[in-house]
Amino acid sequence: MKREYLTYAAINIGSNAIRLYISYVFDTINGPIYKKANLIRLPVRLGEDTFNNGEISNEKIELLITALKGYKQIIDVYQPKKTRACATSAMREANNCHSVVKRVLDETGINIEVISGEEEADIIFSTHIEKKLEQKNAYLYVDIGGGSTEVSLFANNKLVDSKSFKIGTIRMMYKQIEKAYWKSFKNWIQEATTGYDSIIAIGSGGNIGRFNKMAKPNGNKYLSTKNIVALTEELRSYQFEERMKVFGLKPDRADVILPFSKIYLAIMNKAKIKQTIVPQTGLSEGMVVLMHEENKELLAE
Repeated sequence: MKREYLTYAAINIGSNAIRLYISYVFDTINGPIYKKANLIRLPVRLGEDTFNNGEISNEKIELLITALKGYKQIIDVYQPKKTRACATSAMREANNCHSVVKRVLDETGINIEVISGEEEADIIFSTHIEKKLEQKNAYLYVDIGGGSTEVSLFANNKLVDSKSFKIGTIRMMYKQIEKAYWKSFKNWIQEATTGYDSIIAIGSGGNIGRFNKMAKPNGNKYLSTKNIVALTEELRSYQFEERMKVFGLKPDRADVILPFSKIYLAIMNKAKIKQTIVPQTGLSEGMVVLMHEENKELLAE
């Protein structure tokens, strides 16, 4: 039986976690429809090594390889049209990056692309979620990871400005962000968004997704900045173990959620943003979009 859809697999090797995202894609007269088939997340935390010691330890490499071997077996079951693996800040900043990539290829058959911060922002941008929203507003797309933060400003359905910063939850947790760099980050946000009214944030990533589930009133389209502030204060009132019990957070979420909140609220404050949309799209989804577009181009040739 001929399939009426294509399958793609995206592996996102981040500073905090490694994600396997598998998506079905249905082509229609109104454009492709993307449907999540599977999503698996493992908290390997390569950033703990890179940001503290400058390189990835053998212990973390073994965990990475074990995770990818498991992912490879799952991918083989889905038989995707194409698979892509991208690594972000923890890998690209590791002194032993090239040897890790080679070892992974030798032992798993998976070729890791180590992408720059700018490439990461471009891939995230490829989902074009802003085109599905009201054009009267400007939008600030914010993706905060363990090692980097990508920020893109859209207005009149066009990308106005975009920048990647070496600021993330793992770096902040281990106090790896210098005050001068933090200040320049906030200044850039303020300058880039000056002159725009009615800016709405588009939040990407697991942490803002968790805030969305915990803080947003039922039926409300937007997550308000006031709700994020209120929930942050509540989270601060609990110790690590208590945050897991009270809010149902996993250990690797409970320790980074406050560093995430500090970064996110700094952006909201400087950009004077009151509302966030959380569409559940990010790097992995962008990778799938690009793989499908590339496949269509090949078929058209």
